[in-house]
Amino acid sequence: MNLDFSDDQKFLQEEARKFLDKEGALSRSRSVLETDKNIDEELWNKIVDLGWTGIRIPEEFDGLGLGHLELCVIAEELGRFLAPVPFSSSVYLFTEAIVNYGNDEIKKSLLPKLVNGEIVGTMAITEGLYAPTEHNIKLSCNDGVLNGKKIAVPDAEVATHAIVVAKSNNGVSLQVVDLSSEGVSIEHQENIDESRGHFSITFNNVKSNAIGDESSGWEMYESIINQAAVLFSYEQIGGSQATLDMAINYAKERYAFGRPIGSYQAIKHKLADMYIALTLAKSNCYYAAWALSTNSADLPSASATARVSSTKAYQLCSKENIQTHGGNGFTWEYDCHMFYKRSKLLSLNIGSLSNWREKLVTSLEQSNIN
Repeated sequence: MNLDFSDDQKFLQEEARKFLDKEGALSRSRSVLETDKNIDEELWNKIVDLGWTGIRIPEEFDGLGLGHLELCVIAEELGRFLAPVPFSSSVYLFTEAIVNYGNDEIKKSLLPKLVNGEIVGTMAITEGLYAPTEHNIKLSCNDGVLNGKKIAVPDAEVATHAIVVAKSNNGVSLQVVDLSSEGVSIEHQENIDESRGHFSITFNNVKSNAIGDESSGWEMYESIINQAAVLFSYEQIGGSQATLDMAINYAKERYAFGRPIGSYQAIKHKLADMYIALTLAKSNCYYAAWALSTNSADLPSASATARVSSTKAYQLCSKENIQTHGGNGFTWEYDCHMFYKRSKLLSLNIGSLSNWREKLVTSLEQSNIN
């Protein structure tokens, strides 16, 4: 079993890294934090022009028709540079849902517009301060009409469409909504990382269209989230690698008592712990990427494993990066805080660490039974 990326995929990753570095994606993220905006529109438009939004969209709908592995390498670079764009909500969640479960009419209507950036998607899941389950979804859908409220919806202000997890007469269903529709109200919600804005959406008699079988909405949602977990894990290892590199470079350049601080054992231990956590996360992410690209039955456990290990690695690396920088690590002028904020946001955006640990245990138990 070869879990490495192909030469073409590595080339794509290298070119993505060069592009984001040249465009100053990290500096753009800082600029967004200093304004009332939540994305950098210029960078987003350039990403659309490169065709990244159409990586997983079939060629018949104007996409590139590539696989999940190409999306993984792009995700890692976006995480490395904290790119302030709605890529994850529109591509990992919305686009994947339409590609996998939309009917021909919905695909023809939405996919080409996702490729050219005419529309931006997101997914509305959470309703309260608890993990969403099949039994606690309260937003109602009766005859395609939505009523209720969702919170912590990523990029809702710039999104034109959303997939809403709703409760219908047949169970949980996934509904596509045009956010410009009458009866949709969007409000900003403060969060720890405003370069990835989150919002609440209230639906008051809003018309929607179902995707997939309305009685299988929860199973479809679980599948989408398992796929997204792998991609978000790659964002997390990208951020972890960036913080490790920052810490190493600073430890080489910063002197204390006539010696580089990296020569002191306490700093060496921090860097070693960061490296070990990141290496473990990368290993798990590689296997999860393989499971995703091959549609393996191991995907639920593989995605949960990648999610847990990459979340822990990013939390550790972003925290120890600040500690390695000492007093400078807590200042606005250094970039350490930006990665720490993103690590906290990504640790919760599709479920908490404890939630994914529970998913991992459940999937392992189920695999043993089968």
